Amino acid sequence: MSIPVLFAVVIVGCVIGAVFLVGRGVNAASKTPIPAAKVDQALASTPGKETAVFAGGCFWGTQAVFERVKGVIHTTAGYAGGSAATATYDQVTTETTGHAESVEVIYDPSKISYGQLLRIFFSVAHDPTQLNRQGNDVGISYRSAIFYVNDDQKRVANAYISQLDEAKVFPKKIVTQVTPLKGFYRAEDYHQDYALHNPGNPYIQVCDRPKIEALKQQFPDLFVDYKRR
Repeated sequence: MSIPVLFAVVIVGCVIGAVFLVGRGVNAASKTPIPAAKVDQALASTPGKETAVFAGGCFWGTQAVFERVKGVIHTTAGYAGGSAATATYDQVTTETTGHAESVEVIYDPSKISYGQLLRIFFSVAHDPTQLNRQGNDVGISYRSAIFYVNDDQKRVANAYISQLDEAKVFPKKIVTQVTPLKGFYRAEDYHQDYALHNPGNPYIQVCDRPKIEALKQQFPDLFVDYKRR
């Protein structure tokens, strides 16, 4: 398949995904995000660093969202779910490694809670009802997953998924995996901050830029322009 044709196929998949989000009952382009988590961790009394790891399709878009969230200190695109020996892009794209394209989010728990990060993850970062795919990106490496680092994160994540399913926030059941983090492996340098460094890329323009705009519209108090940090 030629590169232009490949881009066209991927972009069509992104458009289909965007249409689905608009039709889910919570308009991705509106200023109204999905409900906040009823079960959450309290904000810490002092600044610190905590880790969260999320997988929601291509890690370019997931990182582009979370690196613009106030209270997030650093983000890294990488792989989780498989072994260190198979944590390379060429291997992960074979869909045989067990890895998901993921983003490690280092955040200050005195400024943003884990539940707030989850709300952003489910609101604008991806479609949590698509099994082993996001739009035209198909395979287990594009699955929706929360890799928790402790039992408290597991508790909050499971409770929030149950809350959203019971409220029928999405037209279909959430398929996001909630699984322990056994290892996070940094992706190749050219994947880091890809959307930031390649804003004119057609994939970024069609698939990921709308996520950034949705973050800005739905969470204005948490949005920060990454370039101004």
